[in-house]
Amino acid sequence: MFVDLHTHPQAHGEQKFTIENLAQFVRTAGERGVSELGFSDHDLYRADIKPELVRQLQTEYPNIKLRLGLEVDYRPGTKWQDVVGTYPYDYLIGSVHEIENWPFDHPDYSDGYSRWQGDDLYQAYFQLICEAAGSGLFQIMGHLDVIRVFNFACQRPLAELARPALECIREAGLAIELNTNGKYKPVQDFYPSYAILQSACQLGIPVTLGSDAHAPEHVARDFVQAVQLLQAVGYKSIVSFEQKERLEYSLEAITRGELR
Repeated sequence: MFVDLHTHPQAHGEQKFTIENLAQFVRTAGERGVSELGFSDHDLYRADIKPELVRQLQTEYPNIKLRLGLEVDYRPGTKWQDVVGTYPYDYLIGSVHEIENWPFDHPDYSDGYSRWQGDDLYQAYFQLICEAAGSGLFQIMGHLDVIRVFNFACQRPLAELARPALECIREAGLAIELNTNGKYKPVQDFYPSYAILQSACQLGIPVTLGSDAHAPEHVARDFVQAVQLLQAVGYKSIVSFEQKERLEYSLEAITRGELR
């Protein structure tokens, strides 16, 4: 049984936070062996999130534990209380999608890479990850190396460039996610890379699973392969969150169809 904490019922604003839409995500989760499902829409659409609908769905689908999170786009200087509000989310995912107001992972703005040297870009990105980790806002850092979405080359090994960010994450006591959505992007690989994931494991950084599903059919996509990868690099467990308290589940139990 799996945990999927990174899903977007509202996608990029194309869908609504309704019972009917959420239920499609839950049904797919059940079909794919997910025991815990987290709704974590982008903070841009937070005003339309209705926690009471998640509570209602929980009574209709008692066999799947439903969590409510939020993916927050880290931008230096933001008044975070205005973004996060007062609702007691189960967890907040921190992510970086922009550098100096440039949305680097958006295909319409991919020409922006021509203005950078490889190592300089990756260092700028991982510095923002470091700042996000140290902000005290988050429980999870999302798609840790999404900066490689378009395969922009760097000179030094990627894991070496990411190491300072990993140390910031460890110091802050955060988890990272193994995000399977990168397999369906130009990079055609999970986030983070094998080498970074291995470094995170060696540093003792907890990990969770996220599909980054923007449609019901994407829930828990490639999670069997993801669990195998986690075991290959040395992870023994994954984590989830309830009211920002960390829960830990054995990967061995998960492979047996259990979640404990």
